[in-house]
This record gives sequence, structure tokens and C-alpha cells, in this order.
Amino acid sequence: MSLAAATREAVRRRPFLHAALRAGVVNYTAAARYLADEVGDDTDAISTALNRFADEMPDYRTDARDARVAMRSGLGESDDDPLLVVGDTGFSPDSGSLTAVVVTGDVDAVALSQAIACLTTTGVDVVAAAVAESLVVVVERRDGANAVRAVEDALDSVPELGGR
Repeated sequence: MSLAAATREAVRRRPFLHAALRAGVVNYTAAARYLADEVGDDTDAISTALNRFADEMPDYRTDARDARVAMRSGLGESDDDPLLVVGDTGFSPDSGSLTAVVVTGDVDAVALSQAIACLTTTGVDVVAAAVAESLVVVVERRDGANAVRAVEDALDSVPELGGR
């Protein structure tokens, strides 16, 4: 595999770096040093490969989603009429001390990914999450209000797909 191909693959394994390249906010030399252990010791060549890869990517664009965000408190692990099931674990109302942020409208896996990223950078731990016809994120009760704000912010800046 060529150094350019190895660099592209290394970037694809790091979504934060991929997004930063699309947004044009990367110091190529610093990014090359970051990838050097995986890609190779020639940071100048890696930097050049990153620059060329970034030039081929579409610009980073975001899109606000038309969605409604609501909070439901009192969730717990239970199989009794669950609001959310992830694997074998159900989360039902009136059975615990967790809070769910429920989003209806224009939701998909990209919106869920952005929501989890915003929750992570806000310091909110996600207990469970999924998306189908609605997007549901379960957090600790004390994090409910911060989680709603973070998810609302996330929905205002969902990245458009592209740049594969």
C-alpha cells in the first residue's frame, strides 16, 4: 500500500481528523506527526498526502434538522413496555432514575452520531442510545437538562455526508 493510501486509511479510522480535514482546520505537519507511528516516519510525505486528501474532499457543511426534542424522566432497566431496547436491555418509564432525551422528526444515524459527540464534549455520559423512527439517548437524571441542550445544539449542526 502506498503512503498516500495508508494515510487516507489512517484518517478514515479517525472521524475527528476526517472532519477537520474537510473543514480546513488542520495543521498538516502536526497531523502528520500524529499519524507517523502508524503510517511511516516521513512526516513531510504524510503532510503532503494529507493536504492532497483534503483538497479532494467536499467542503465541510452542516445542516440543521427539523426535529422536536423532549425529555422523559424516571426511566430504568425494565422489559415492561420499554421506550428503548438496546440489545437485551430495555429502558422503561416509571422504573428508575434515568432520563431519556427523545427526538422526533428528521433523525438518522448521522444525527445520533453528532448528538453523542456533543454529549461527550459536554461531559454527559450516555447510558444507552439508538435511532430508528425516533432518536433516544438515555442519561443520568442529573444530566437531563444539559443533555437536552447538547442534543438541540447537535441537531443544529449535523454534518452532511460526503468526502469518503
